[in-house]
Amino acid sequence: MKALEIRDVSFRYPIGKDFVLKNISFCVDHGEFLAVVGANGGGKTTLCNILRGFIPEFQNGCDFSGEVLINGRKISDYSSGDLAREVGFVFQNPFIQISGVKKTVFEEIAFGLENLGTPKEEMRKSVTDIIELLRIGDLKDKHPAELSGGQRQRVALASVLVMNPDILIIDEPTSQLDPQGTQEIFDIIRIMKEQNKTIILVEHKIDLISEYADRVILLNDKGILIDDTVDAVLSDKILLNNGVPMPEIAEVADMYLQLKEKKTDRLPVNMEQGIRFFRDSMGEVS
Repeated sequence: MKALEIRDVSFRYPIGKDFVLKNISFCVDHGEFLAVVGANGGGKTTLCNILRGFIPEFQNGCDFSGEVLINGRKISDYSSGDLAREVGFVFQNPFIQISGVKKTVFEEIAFGLENLGTPKEEMRKSVTDIIELLRIGDLKDKHPAELSGGQRQRVALASVLVMNPDILIIDEPTSQLDPQGTQEIFDIIRIMKEQNKTIILVEHKIDLISEYADRVILLNDKGILIDDTVDAVLSDKILLNNGVPMPEIAEVADMYLQLKEKKTDRLPVNMEQGIRFFRDSMGEVS
């Protein structure tokens, strides 16, 4: 049984002329890390909202067809509470995810569990554990409004992870962050990967995807263009033709090959592969 399955999903907004998603089908295994890339307007955020059940439930008048299954069960068959425990969603903008009604980060992280009626002792332990796991103890007594963008995104992640969902849908979590904030978020994502969580990540920072993901889908307004391993997708120049950059090391390797008038079966997509590529290309011996 797959963790998540999307069957022939198409979607058009009420005021839209064209479909944002067309006949989308794919599966995600338990513990798999899937990255979704594509140009702006390609339907990535819409796909995330469908996977979490926000669409079509909260989108009146839309044109929706297809089916989404979570652990073999139709997403429409889940109650809102059960779905929140199965699938965690992290928004692109952390300001949306912060409740605005709690005075400390500790209380903010506990908010979702509180809404589900979790016993106080269990809730307190769960929040304490996630704060320790994510190493944000220095933030727990601060007011959420006082946090930086990166800190808010870490708290938003914590407020989702404290629910202990098996599946995480993360929509461009670093788009508003500086390099330090970006690395802090990916450190948390790495911890979740090590815990064998199923992760669906939308992200523009291709070099980070190459280090973390198992598989990549390239999406545009026509549908899924390519669905393959990280190495296969991120070394394919089809990315450039669809508004997505290749990893920097792949671009450097490609320029080197053009300069030397050489060819390769596959470009490197991360630093380890890049070192090996240039060592072999220049005839060095390990």
